[in-house]
Amino acid sequence: MLDTTLKHQLDTYLQNIKTPIEVSVSGDESAKAIELKQLADEIIGLNDKISAGTHQGRRVPSLAIAPHGETPRVSFAGVPLGHEFTSLVLALLQAGGHPSKADAELQEQIRGLKGPFHFETYISLSCQNCPDVVQALNLMATLNPDITHEMIDGAVFQDEVEARDILAVPSVYLNGEHFGQGRMSLEEIVAKLDTGAAEQKVEALNQREPYDVLVVGGGPAGAAAAIYAARKGIRTGLVAERFGGQVMDTVGIENFISVSYTEGPKLAASLEQHVKEYGVDLITGQRAAELKRDGLLTLGLESGAVLSSRSMVLAPGARWRKLGVPGEAEYANKGVAYCPHCDGPFYKGKKVAVIGGGNSGIEAAIDLAGIVEHVTVLEFADTLRADEVLQRKARSLPNVTIIANAQTTEIVGNGKTVTGLNYTDRASGEAGSVELAGVFVQIGLVPNTEWLQDSDIELNRTGEMIIDERGATSLKGVFAAGDATTVPYKQIVVSMGAGATAALGAFDYLIRESAPEEEGAQASAA
Repeated sequence: MLDTTLKHQLDTYLQNIKTPIEVSVSGDESAKAIELKQLADEIIGLNDKISAGTHQGRRVPSLAIAPHGETPRVSFAGVPLGHEFTSLVLALLQAGGHPSKADAELQEQIRGLKGPFHFETYISLSCQNCPDVVQALNLMATLNPDITHEMIDGAVFQDEVEARDILAVPSVYLNGEHFGQGRMSLEEIVAKLDTGAAEQKVEALNQREPYDVLVVGGGPAGAAAAIYAARKGIRTGLVAERFGGQVMDTVGIENFISVSYTEGPKLAASLEQHVKEYGVDLITGQRAAELKRDGLLTLGLESGAVLSSRSMVLAPGARWRKLGVPGEAEYANKGVAYCPHCDGPFYKGKKVAVIGGGNSGIEAAIDLAGIVEHVTVLEFADTLRADEVLQRKARSLPNVTIIANAQTTEIVGNGKTVTGLNYTDRASGEAGSVELAGVFVQIGLVPNTEWLQDSDIELNRTGEMIIDERGATSLKGVFAAGDATTVPYKQIVVSMGAGATAALGAFDYLIRESAPEEEGAQASAA
């Protein structure tokens, strides 16, 4: 089942297992069950510390993993390949005593949680955000005997997906009740379960000494800024809601110079590891709320904590732009989606629309065309904005229809799910409608700068921070980089370069600010 290369890689990873584990398969005669049994047999055959268990799971097919002699707390309903193969490997290693790289303090917090907590996570194997949630919950189940977790492939258990009206992943249930939707970090999950710890976290953050450079944002720009600042030997911190930013929503990356192909989550993990190697004080699970200067620069967080620094690099990134039409909010995750790679499989054999004719929209249409019955692309302008090669590919597909000059006016549904959308032909003024089951919104990004509206940082009409060639903003000591700035071309490599520029600009600012006045005067006289 596994090719030679993948089997060799897996064999290498499994050498890290320290204590015996058991792998149990609950199956029948279905194709998926046979496939899962074959996968389990290959895994068991690779390492003498892995043996076949006898535990019977609630779902069929499913695979459970546990330390030898223990009742499994981690299981996979479906065949955990695709993006979830890494989740399977980590579950095997952690059950076998290989330590997690998660923060030690956070792990102790997880061990102290009082359950019972039974988590279920519905995923699709093409979802690049799902593994973050699956791996976080698997780790929690490994650390705490009061926690169990089961990954459920929605494509295999369609009856459950339909019964629970799941149209977007990851979708997490706790003890049978809906717990959360979309990507969640380990810190975010723990914080929702342990509210008392949040207050302790705020108190601890308030005690942090001022930084020389504080970076706000954990995407490519923020990571580059933190690394460049830390390499100067100055006290550097990085605060972010989650590490990775929009990169986490990118499946294939083929234009990152010197790397012919990688994927967003993999690149984000590499960036985070690189940042940690320089001893950067990494603070995640926190959202910026306010920026002021009171001697030092102070950053207020939504949690109530306040951090201070002599200088800052702001790299808050951007998020998917929404349509802002009736029905969009009502049917979010019930037919309205923003990630075709994550949620596309739930619309197999159905009709969908893609709003937006740029590269993202046309790429989404091409991908979806291989899954769904029909794709209708609606573009506001009179021509598509996507690269010509993408346009040619989309127009060549028999189940893709492109409508230009179309202004989407409403997303309609039956109260539970989307059933269609209405639009206006901007050229003729005539009203039109499309019957469909899903709408994928791909109309660009909006900068995450609302929290800066009342600050002294100048923003342009679209909310981007205005910066100069050194990355400096209009507020002294504050620099900025990435998709939330006026730098053109929102690309990963551009953001990284801008992050480095902003960090060097901040370092130069600190040097000049710390220079004695008399030395400055002498230099001027010379």
